[in-house]
Amino acid sequence: MVTIHSHQRPGLQRRGQPGLGRGTAGLAWATAVLALGAAVLGLVLEGVYTGARSTAEILRGFDAVTAVLVAPALAVSVGYARRGSVLGRLVTAGLLADLVYSYAFYVFGTDFNDLFLLHVVVFSMSLTALVLTIGGLDVDAVGEQFRGMRHVWPVAVATGVLAVSLGGMWVGAAVVNAVNGTVPVGSRLVETPEMIHTALVLDLAVQVPLYAGAAVLLWRREAWSFVLAFVATLSGIPEQLSYLVGLPFQVGAGVPDAASFDPLEPVIAGLFVLAFGLLLAGASSPGRDRSGAGGGLKEWAGGHPG
Repeated sequence: MVTIHSHQRPGLQRRGQPGLGRGTAGLAWATAVLALGAAVLGLVLEGVYTGARSTAEILRGFDAVTAVLVAPALAVSVGYARRGSVLGRLVTAGLLADLVYSYAFYVFGTDFNDLFLLHVVVFSMSLTALVLTIGGLDVDAVGEQFRGMRHVWPVAVATGVLAVSLGGMWVGAAVVNAVNGTVPVGSRLVETPEMIHTALVLDLAVQVPLYAGAAVLLWRREAWSFVLAFVATLSGIPEQLSYLVGLPFQVGAGVPDAASFDPLEPVIAGLFVLAFGLLLAGASSPGRDRSGAGGGLKEWAGGHPG
């Protein structure tokens, strides 16, 4: 682990992030194309999602956000990452993490449908591309880019609150289920037990440890903390948007007991946006090392520092 302090060795002050490899970039681009195709098909093909209507509308909410935001943004970010942009690689990782989370619902929480094999391919490709993208990160270079970030503690608090609240909600629901068999209710969305079970597993096994790890390491200003926090907060934004879109989709489809709005959602979404915005601002802040070497968003977007 690399801790970011003022005595960091001078050799790191001008390090650049190697560009995303051709194979990894090609895989990520292909993932964006297939995810876009799957999302469009899910939106235009009536009745393609079998099983409960409530689940179909949740998936169509995922499709809308993927088609409009995630897939196009991923295609752009891969181009920057290919040229050596640290920010581009972090954005790529965050968007791939969102696809992994979203498509886990398609492949684990639903019935068979005509797009099942395509969903499995997108899930597998996004997971593989995510591992390769993060595995090739120069974490020391990431730490250097965030050296000038002053307001780390609000991001740590936000990710910590997300970890405690999400973990507490699901652990409590699971305990109640073990005691009296009551199926947990995770949100205002109308969800089948299969979708709730998938959400519970993903959140407790992946999301909560990710948020908690980011919060703890951010207090210590470890370089890895910025990777974890960036991926956690960026991926959380389209996940929350999908939730917001799914609510009116269910109402429009006439799903019984559907609600058009969740009053708690602005608070949750606000935590993600606040934390991610602070990280972006920190990425744009010039370094405070003695040599005056800086970083910044503009330098990142251009690739290697020069």
